Amino acid sequence: MSLLAVSALTVRTAEGRAIVDDLAFDLAAGGRLGIIGESGSGKSVTSLAVTGLLPPALTVEGSVLLDGVQIVGAPERRLVGMRGRVASVVFQEPLTALDPLMRIGRQVAEPIARHRGLRGADLRGAVADALAEVALDDPRITRAYPHEISGGQRQRAAIAIALASRPRLLIADEPTTALDVTVQAQILRLLDDLVEARGMALLFISHDLAVVSAMTSDVVVMRAGVAVERGTVAGMLAAPTDPYTAELVRSARSLDDRLGRR
Repeated sequence: MSLLAVSALTVRTAEGRAIVDDLAFDLAAGGRLGIIGESGSGKSVTSLAVTGLLPPALTVEGSVLLDGVQIVGAPERRLVGMRGRVASVVFQEPLTALDPLMRIGRQVAEPIARHRGLRGADLRGAVADALAEVALDDPRITRAYPHEISGGQRQRAAIAIALASRPRLLIADEPTTALDVTVQAQILRLLDDLVEARGMALLFISHDLAVVSAMTSDVVVMRAGVAVERGTVAGMLAAPTDPYTAELVRSARSLDDRLGRR
């Protein structure tokens, strides 16, 4: 059974416009799937639908089975128990994803206490371990507020929070867009290493074909809310079947040529 099974997923605005239309894909435990598309293609909306985080103004149809549990229409009390424990999300902008009024250590501690039931010295040790795992082993980070650390450190803290409850699925929604190029590469390597070490499934969302091809083995290409192509990354790069996908591949190769990459 798939860890995540999405079928006939449609998300509509209050006016009835479909911003995700009849989407379907499966992700096995330990698998890696990329969703790629331009801004407005519906890829981030998909990540919110998968975790039951869509705003009330949007309506959802279809099916999202996460670890065998139907997410569409599920009560919030059930979803709260699954977020962090079964699936966690790393969002695009860590400064807005983190609570500006809470110290980093407390934000890492909350999911550990909720899902792993640790308290006292055990909890403090787990927080230190979670931060050290993302190369934030300076004890001052624990006491810092989000605005007191760098963008790269904030994203590392967000990753620590997402992984603190030991989820089976990590959803990374444009996790490096807000960072400079050097820090982007560091965060991507960190995510790749952690996912591999833990054997987690990864749903990686991006507009960057090069990043998706480096991080995942399979891909769904979205345009205007519709999946225009599905398959392996290698197959898509070698022989894209949809004109939009072919243009993405040509654009990525053109950029590589201009930068002297091979």
